[in-house]
Amino acid sequence: MSGALVQRIRDKAAELGFAGVAIAPARLDDETRRDLASFLAAKYHGDMDWLADTAARRGDPRTLWPEAKSVIMLALDYGPEGDPLALLARRERGAISVYARGQDYHDVIKRRLRVLGHWLVETAGGDVKLFVDTAPVMEKPLAEAAGLGWQGKHTNLVSRRHGSWLFLASLFTTLELEPDRPERDRCGSCRRCLDVCPTNAFPAPYRLDARRCISYLTIEHKGPIPRALRPALGNRIYGCDDCLAVCPWNKFAARTREYAFLPRVYLTAPRLADLADLDEAGFRTLFAGSPIKRIGHARFLRNVLIAIGNSGAPELMPSVERRLDHPSPLVRGSAVWALGRLAPAARVRAQYEQFFPLEYDPDVQDEWRAAVFAPAASLA
Repeated sequence: MSGALVQRIRDKAAELGFAGVAIAPARLDDETRRDLASFLAAKYHGDMDWLADTAARRGDPRTLWPEAKSVIMLALDYGPEGDPLALLARRERGAISVYARGQDYHDVIKRRLRVLGHWLVETAGGDVKLFVDTAPVMEKPLAEAAGLGWQGKHTNLVSRRHGSWLFLASLFTTLELEPDRPERDRCGSCRRCLDVCPTNAFPAPYRLDARRCISYLTIEHKGPIPRALRPALGNRIYGCDDCLAVCPWNKFAARTREYAFLPRVYLTAPRLADLADLDEAGFRTLFAGSPIKRIGHARFLRNVLIAIGNSGAPELMPSVERRLDHPSPLVRGSAVWALGRLAPAARVRAQYEQFFPLEYDPDVQDEWRAAVFAPAASLA
């Protein structure tokens, strides 16, 4: 369709607060599908089985919706004020990824997408489907094809105008809209994002091994975090911003103007001791309307206890010891590890003699043995 309609779409998207909007055909190239297949074959997706289960639909938007002709890709800024990595030095506090300090972006963006989709159907006809990270849609390759930015060496989208702090959303339409030109890669020789990664999660530029990624480990991973990687998590309790924060293109990023994305005060630098003491009801109340709520109380406590173990603060031991008899083996095992990092050997041994004889879970038993006979501190 004419460029006039595309311009009206841009104007309407800007009116709704979107920072960027661009059009791509409803298809992905063969290279993108090969990259996805290679990622899955290497098992880089870890236990995110849904990525493998939906690979066919993920690699081709037309498989997801055969009638789709174009994809309207949209971006919304969530840039922070100040350096998000500064909190990493305050080890008694929990570091939460910038995107999760405000309201859940899924809810915020979906409301606006519905308005845009309804307007487009009324204005130009056709049909639409909207997606915000909730369906097998490869938003980043589509955003690159549309010209919103390019996938950097950290595999996230980078924009010349907005840097790396971007939420992406897509509006599929049966209208055949005039596409924008793809953006070219502008990373050059820079490798800051690769070098800053605490867990060496990038086996090569443009390749991410999610099994080593702190965002994956603290959010998507359901089981115990590998013991050898725990020290590298530091005080990160939900997500990781390191590779985004060091990108030099962020000099063009602006602090978000979206009220919904402004950080809640109590999530900017929460005390680990307070978080460790949350019960199930308190967890749900504190994180109502937050993406953090979806990982559940046990996984959240796992993350907090690992951060406490990394804190070097023996005064936090009571918060750890209160979790040694938690109903969840995941929490108990994390508490044992943290105890081994903070407590004197005699105190660890005393707790071992109290709890180990009653422990039934083999993973937690292994944590006790490591804490007593091969202290976790030696892994740092």
